[in-house]
Amino acid sequence: MIPDGSSFYGKDQKSVSVGRGTRKRDEDSGTEVAEGADEWAQSKATVRPPDQLELTDAELKEEFTRILTANNPHAPQNIVRYSFKEGTYKLIGFVDQLAVHFSQVGNLIPKDSDEGRRQRYRNNLVTGSEESAKLVISEAEVVEEEDEPKEAEAGSQTDVPAAEAAEKVAEELMTPKQPKERKLTNKFNFSERASQTFNNPLRDRECQMEPPPRTNFSATANQWEIYDAYVEELEKQEKTKEKEKAKTPVAKKMGKMAMRKMTSMESQSDDITKVTQAAKIVERMVNQNTYDDVAQDFKYYEDAADEYRDQEGTLLPLWKFQNDKAKRLAVTALCWNPKYNDLFAVGHGSYDFMKQSRGMLLLYSMKNPSFPEYIFSSESGIMCLDMHMDHPYLVVVGHYDGNVAIYNLKKPHSQPSFRSSAKSGKHTDPVWQVKWQKDDMDNNLNFFSVSSDGRIVSWTLVKSELVHTDVIKLKVEGSTTESLEGLQLYTVGCGTAFDFHKEIDYMFLVGTEEGKIYKCSKSYSSQFLDTYDAHNMAVDAVSWNPYHTKVFMSCSSDWTVKIWDHTIKTPMFIYDLNSAVGDVAWAPYSSTVFAAVTTNGKTHVFDLSINKYEAICNQPVVAKKKNKITHVQFNPIHPIIIVGDDRGHVTCLKLSPNLRKMPKEKKGQEVQKGPAVEIAKLDKLLNLVREVKTKI
Repeated sequence: MIPDGSSFYGKDQKSVSVGRGTRKRDEDSGTEVAEGADEWAQSKATVRPPDQLELTDAELKEEFTRILTANNPHAPQNIVRYSFKEGTYKLIGFVDQLAVHFSQVGNLIPKDSDEGRRQRYRNNLVTGSEESAKLVISEAEVVEEEDEPKEAEAGSQTDVPAAEAAEKVAEELMTPKQPKERKLTNKFNFSERASQTFNNPLRDRECQMEPPPRTNFSATANQWEIYDAYVEELEKQEKTKEKEKAKTPVAKKMGKMAMRKMTSMESQSDDITKVTQAAKIVERMVNQNTYDDVAQDFKYYEDAADEYRDQEGTLLPLWKFQNDKAKRLAVTALCWNPKYNDLFAVGHGSYDFMKQSRGMLLLYSMKNPSFPEYIFSSESGIMCLDMHMDHPYLVVVGHYDGNVAIYNLKKPHSQPSFRSSAKSGKHTDPVWQVKWQKDDMDNNLNFFSVSSDGRIVSWTLVKSELVHTDVIKLKVEGSTTESLEGLQLYTVGCGTAFDFHKEIDYMFLVGTEEGKIYKCSKSYSSQFLDTYDAHNMAVDAVSWNPYHTKVFMSCSSDWTVKIWDHTIKTPMFIYDLNSAVGDVAWAPYSSTVFAAVTTNGKTHVFDLSINKYEAICNQPVVAKKKNKITHVQFNPIHPIIIVGDDRGHVTCLKLSPNLRKMPKEKKGQEVQKGPAVEIAKLDKLLNLVREVKTKI
């Protein structure tokens, strides 16, 4: 409690001291009081500074309490730490206020201290007390034996020296003999002492198992037995030579290849087949540790910079899938598995007709980016593929040589389960696209294929055989001419892409090399429902919108992507991407989002509801400018896309939040979701375009 007021400090304090000095002078001098009256009056006058406050008596007597706390003024008050449980940064309430000014840890004890004396006394007792006690007791016994005869002679005169001797012995027993001084050791911090770690006793672990069965074999090797064995071996060799002479050269090569495969399979089966499942699990665990940062980005990373970019997004590269066997083959097809969202199929071939070689079908999982789950090789390049919706283990592929084949992932061998041939009506040109369709009336599996030979063929799997039916033959309109003999000749339209309507089963679209798109029906084999003059070059892809039943999209090598209403012959939207467009794909989560890839190595992502004039993301994906991106596919569940290039690499990319914007929640209103909302969103855009076209 410190009273606050101007009278405690400053000039008032000076005046008090002056008063005390004058009083002492009065007492000492006695009569000098009267003589020094003027000096007393002068010294008593107070001098006030001009800026001093003038306080009343009540204000001067007022007391102000000040509480002294033990808080550290330098301790931080706003420490924030990340809470992994809640996923946010949280303020820490408790702050340590302790401030240590000096600390020193000692390891020595003074000799004269209580602890030093106790330790020295204990050490003396242990080492020297036993020996000194024995010596003193033996000396006392000798003294008593010598004194006994003297006591008998001298009587009471010898009683006094005997008592004194006994007292000396007792004193020597009570006071222990002090040994020589030596260095004291600290019991708590002593480095020369042996380690006191408790070692667990060793245990022998044994297991008992049944011994392998044993049999005793004994034989004698005679000269005639050795001769008979050589004769049998020579006979076998002669028989095999006769069989090889009867075989053709092609059969010989096939036999050698089969023998090599058998031997390689046998050598592998001895080592791997028994631990295949365990090895696959361990491989995935190792890859998960190796690519842990990528997996964390895939699950949790969201680009925070999107908040400051209103209408732009980015693509985050994740995994890169590649295999040495498919190093110089282009990615010609991509398809996600409809059941397992982490599994996708990649078709490898070549778009250059001068460099046609082999083909590969690889199936990768995001759980193991270093090596494919399944590997199938073919003699001809794979140009397209599709996976069955109800039977996700069935993969149909189309080859460059015109054949189609079905691979069964449940069967381990590398050959296709079913394959077309020249007898069964294979295409005469490359097959550019295949699509599974619903089972027919007899529950037989069937799929469609389109080729440059102008045929659209329906293939049905009947009793383990592929049966073909020509659905339609493409003809270029206006190209029909009559020959001299009266026969009508027409130019065949080369089909490059097709897609079936999501709701109307019989209707489908076909894109051609001439740049036209035909709307066809399964019921009519000679007529088209409609024709669209779509592009100036070959149509690379055609795709119906997954939500809106009237809208489809096409892309071409003439650098354009066009969005159509199939009831109108002119496109609703046209986008020029400054390079040949290899593929387009609709997003599964929105009716207005789609992606396109170009041969200059860029991926373009559009969202018509945000910007209907240009892409909201233009990003180069491949490392080298010479690489051409050929295909793109959206994952049906996760916000990622996969793109393939002409070097055989497949890159996985994550969409930033701006590329998958959902409608914002309004206060007091629930956000409407579902197909109806997506259809209405796209309809709104189409109506705006229709109004503009009608005005023009």
